[in-house]
Amino acid sequence: MTDERWVWGVGLATTAEDGTVLDTWFPSPAAGRIPLGFDPQMPPDELERLAVADDRRAVSVDVVTIEVDLDVAPSSTPDAYLRLHALSHRLARPNEVNLDGIFGHLPNVAWTTAGPMHPDAATRLRPFLARDGIQIQGLDKFPRLLDYVTPPGVRIADASRVRLGAYLSPGTTVMHEGFVNFNAGTLGQSMVEGRISQGVVVGDGSDIGGGASIMGTLSGGGSHRVSVGARTLLGANAGIGISLGDDCVVEAGLYVTAGTKIVLADEARRADGSLPAVKGAELSGRAGLLFRRNSLTGAVEAVRRAGVGVTLNEALHA
Repeated sequence: MTDERWVWGVGLATTAEDGTVLDTWFPSPAAGRIPLGFDPQMPPDELERLAVADDRRAVSVDVVTIEVDLDVAPSSTPDAYLRLHALSHRLARPNEVNLDGIFGHLPNVAWTTAGPMHPDAATRLRPFLARDGIQIQGLDKFPRLLDYVTPPGVRIADASRVRLGAYLSPGTTVMHEGFVNFNAGTLGQSMVEGRISQGVVVGDGSDIGGGASIMGTLSGGGSHRVSVGARTLLGANAGIGISLGDDCVVEAGLYVTAGTKIVLADEARRADGSLPAVKGAELSGRAGLLFRRNSLTGAVEAVRRAGVGVTLNEALHA
């Protein structure tokens, strides 16, 4: 096994009174193994100063130093968090990290404006949290990306809409209603106004329209990893359960799944005058297609497109 498939980091682990490790923040994870001569017992001074218990949240904070093999399943909460950090720090792309069983290592956490705490402690200490102006922002296994990582060259309008573990390339804009899950993201400049689910990657120059949805592997238990090619447009309130190649368009409001019957409107008609049709899965990943609904018959159609797809506003993605 080469060092290229390893990441390591020094971080701060937050632990509840019952011993539950709630999270681990790694400010500067790096590719490879822990360097020779690095003493884990001598962490950077700034992290040592931050390793202070917080009685308001009933938590302790400790410095941890770990390395993980990205090809092996997670084994602990700090291990799981280092993998999520590796994705959001662009050390590994979505679907290139073994995340098998990760949910078992991510406890349900009360995410507050002062940091994570155990849900039971949040209930018990609620009056004191209110007195100190500490608000509970969510109850979930995954935190917000921006509470742990600030990806360079990226715009995120609403921090609550992007989870830690999202991979966002420079030039990506996630608008207020956009959403990006963990182990998912963009491989270039993209406009995200819809939903990018777990396992989904979006190519350079593509636009995920307002209210649009891309089905992830967690949605229906399927194994196909949906991807969107370059310069492709998913119209407002549209959705896909199949992959799209480069320079494709799905018209607004149309949802195309693997089982959708799609008429090939460019093909020659059959002897009975009908046009050939296929299931959506047969067109998965093909480039240069327009998916639309015939306004007269209601049939879903695929039409070949010429030239490039959408062109993003350069000023918005500089």
